[in-house]
Parts: sequence; C-alpha cells; structure tokens
Amino acid sequence: MRVTGKNIVITGAASGIGAALARRFAADGAAGICLADLDEDAATRVAAGLECRTVVRRTDVGDEAQVRAMVEAASELGPIDLMCSNAGIGTGAGLEATAEQWAAIWAVNVQAHVYAARAVIPGMLERGTGYLLNTCSAAGLLTQPGDAPYAVTKHAAVAFAEWLALTYGDRGIKVSALCPQGVRTPLLTGGIEEGLAGRAVAAAGTILEPEEVAEVVVAGLEAEKFLILPHPEVAEYVRRKASDPDRWLSGLRRLVAGVQN
Repeated sequence: MRVTGKNIVITGAASGIGAALARRFAADGAAGICLADLDEDAATRVAAGLECRTVVRRTDVGDEAQVRAMVEAASELGPIDLMCSNAGIGTGAGLEATAEQWAAIWAVNVQAHVYAARAVIPGMLERGTGYLLNTCSAAGLLTQPGDAPYAVTKHAAVAFAEWLALTYGDRGIKVSALCPQGVRTPLLTGGIEEGLAGRAVAAAGTILEPEEVAEVVVAGLEAEKFLILPHPEVAEYVRRKASDPDRWLSGLRRLVAGVQN
C-alpha cells in the first residue's frame, strides 16, 4: 500500500511513533488523517503541522465504545483505508503487578487492537480492500525483561495480528505487525531512568528515533510485509530463539545481569 491519497486513523498519535507516522504519511500525500490520543491537546498540535485534512479525537483505546466513536468521527474524511492501532503502555512490573495493572495493560495493548479491527473490518470487507497496521513491539516476538505484563500482552498482540492476516488476507485486507525494539519515545525514556525494562532495551541495541521507524513503516506497507522490523537484527534474535531456546534464554539472562549490576 502507498499512503498517497489514503484516509488513515492513528491511535497514540500525540507523540512518539504515532506522531512520526502522522507526519510522514501527510508528507507522502495522505488525503486525511484522524489523530486519536488521550492527550487531545498534544494530538491537536501534531495535526496543526500536517498538510492534509485532519480529525482529532480524544480516545481511550481500551474502551470499545470510544474506539467506535473515533472511527465514526474519522469517517468524515471518507472510507478508512489504513487503521494504525498504535497506542501502548507498560508497567515496569513483574509478579507484583496488580490485577488493576494487568487489566489496564490488557485493555490497551491487546483489546484495543480487537476493538479497532471490529470497527473497521466490516467496511473494508464491503469495499474489498483495507489495511491494518498494529504496533506490537519486538517484545511480542522475544520478551521484555523487567515487565511481565508488557511481554505477555505484546505476544498476544502479535498473535492477534497473525490471526487477522490468516482470516482476512484472501479477502482484500492486509495486516502488518510493527515490531520495533528500542525507540526514543516517552514510554522508553521513562523506563531508562526508572527501571530494568528500559535499561535492558537500551543495552540490547540501537535506540531509533520515531522518524526512523516511520521510514521503515512506509517501506513495509509498500511491500505489504506482515512483520515490519525497524531493527533488522530482531529477525536474527527470533531465529536464535526458535533454534535453541535454552541458549537464547541463557544469553538474555546474562544481558539482564549486566544491566542490574
């Protein structure tokens, strides 16, 4: 898919990857972009810099009614060609994570993808075309030291994206799972300062800027790749994990020990 002339919805659009995607898509000639985020003021500031039609919507993506209302508001741009389900949160917690933390992260990191798909797929099926881009994280293919709920929910997000691709891929709907490793966003920079999760990501490889991720996303969408990997080394890590899980886990434990000392 080329984004030129397309109508696009982006959640988590106020900052980080979501804002970078909005800017890049607009620069590439998107017809219209709906920017959704809990921080409506920040999303409005991003929208003000875009040279295309925009809709800004305050949305809690963990609430299905709000996601449906967001999609309805976006429909004033026209049919939605690309749904970028991008919002995500972390906890920095392990076994001590509370039931409330598990519920909140499950709602945002997993159910939000389900709600987005339920809202846009019927229309896409009617038109025989559409694209879903789900931000899942390399943690969904590997794991996330220092944040059990994040690791679990991102694995579930990848699994759901796979299911969507399997179920609707022959009916005109394309699906991509965006799985970056370290990206300089508020989610990561707070983690670097405060906990093991961020330090482990920083130690594992290059920290990309959101704009670099957006560049890779555009190429991945044009190639209609299921896995979009801004950090290409993630593919090798996945191969090692699959070929020798015990060795892979041993190496990861050494990395974690190094950042804890």
